Amino acid sequence: MDGVIESKLLTQVAFIVRDVEKTKVKFAEFLGVPPPAVVDGGKFEITGTQYQGKPAPDANCLMAFFDVGPQVQIELIQPNGAQSVWQDYLNEHGEGLHHIAFGVKGMDGKIRACERFGLPCVQRGKYGNAGGEYAYLDARSDLKCYIELLENYSPA
Repeated sequence: MDGVIESKLLTQVAFIVRDVEKTKVKFAEFLGVPPPAVVDGGKFEITGTQYQGKPAPDANCLMAFFDVGPQVQIELIQPNGAQSVWQDYLNEHGEGLHHIAFGVKGMDGKIRACERFGLPCVQRGKYGNAGGEYAYLDARSDLKCYIELLENYSPA
């Protein structure tokens, strides 16, 4: 059985936080590593972020990443206050586990498969210098968190 997205490549476990600077220091202490840099989600001209199927030029966040395995990261996300899947989570639940992410190829087909499975796509965009794409699927009722699909366009 291949599963809905035909991937078992877990790449991230992500948390929504109110203060990424404070939280990254605690994670760094816990893991025994230096605190990582904080980056923002990028400019809308590159990301093309869509929230609930509509352009979301103001949706952004601050992020910090910890590499904790050969291909796994812990991601900390501080929403910027604009409407987004990140801000919605913070408003509704406070801080906590937001999503687990899987590496995929063929994003559009994977999103369609997830939607047929009952997981609607609630936010989507590109990351970095448009070298990859992300999509958040609302799996909270069945899987108890969001599922993020990540497709890196550059060769592995």
